[in-house]
Amino acid sequence: MPTSPENEKIRIGVSSCLLGEPVRWNGDHKRDRYLTEVLASFFEWVPTCPEVDAGMGTPRETVRLHGTPESPRMVGTQTGTDWTAGMRRLSKMHSHELAKMDLCGYIFKSKSPSCGLNRIKVYTDTATVHHNGRGLFAEAFVSTCPRVPVEEEGRLHDPKIRENFIVRVFAYHRLQTLVNGRWSRGALVKFHTEHKFLLLAHSRKHYDALGKLVAEAKQYTPAELKSKYAGTFMDALAMKSTIKKNADVLQHMLGFFKKELSGEEKRDILETIEDYQQELVPLVVPVTLMRHHVRTHNVEYLQNQVYLNPHPKELMIRNHI
Repeated sequence: MPTSPENEKIRIGVSSCLLGEPVRWNGDHKRDRYLTEVLASFFEWVPTCPEVDAGMGTPRETVRLHGTPESPRMVGTQTGTDWTAGMRRLSKMHSHELAKMDLCGYIFKSKSPSCGLNRIKVYTDTATVHHNGRGLFAEAFVSTCPRVPVEEEGRLHDPKIRENFIVRVFAYHRLQTLVNGRWSRGALVKFHTEHKFLLLAHSRKHYDALGKLVAEAKQYTPAELKSKYAGTFMDALAMKSTIKKNADVLQHMLGFFKKELSGEEKRDILETIEDYQQELVPLVVPVTLMRHHVRTHNVEYLQNQVYLNPHPKELMIRNHI
């Protein structure tokens, strides 16, 4: 089995309104069924509503960002009350508290001047509106916890974005288990080996850099090695996996069955990979077939590859990409 078994709930930060808590400006919520009915089986939620925590109350006046995307102010839309200082102070404090809670991901409410990650409106004094701002709390959290996978709930409805986020969450959980556990260079080599094909499905460049880092491990202190490896590892998985990359990985894996498979069985796998490349079947089909042959023929090296089981099958992530 791969390093760090995933039979425990993973702690994930989340905007409180997405869980159904009535903390929106109008006293309502934005309950997201995918979070509460699917991901809740695997994640332990750590909810936060920075606007309520900053003392704005519920219901409350709406706020929006003013100034520049680089340094916006949070201002009430009716009274002009400036919440910037309080929100920045609260955001910094919460972010440092959350950094101590071993979060392996955070799901933010989209379009929020406090929690939105992308394309938040920032109004200028000249009536121009920028669309590249970021919520004040989201900005503080990302700055404090740069390696933690983050995403907005709306974007998780895109199958490819959802797959990338879920892969990163479970990978970060395994990484944290490695760096916080009984650390050794041997443990790092094992971890790196098990993640070979998952890394290749995202970035060959980063995989090569990590390999060089592992090979030169003795040149670094444990703290330096952990930091360098963790940073590059998460940067690798942030790169998008593609149909071509996945097909290359599957064909590479097929090379481990030089004698075990008959010609017909190899053709069957290659045809399934080609069907996937033509988008006739989802990724789960060739991966399931590969997993079957790995198990049947007891190919030890591939049995330990996280790529074949990067997250719980019950999530059915690969059924849709």
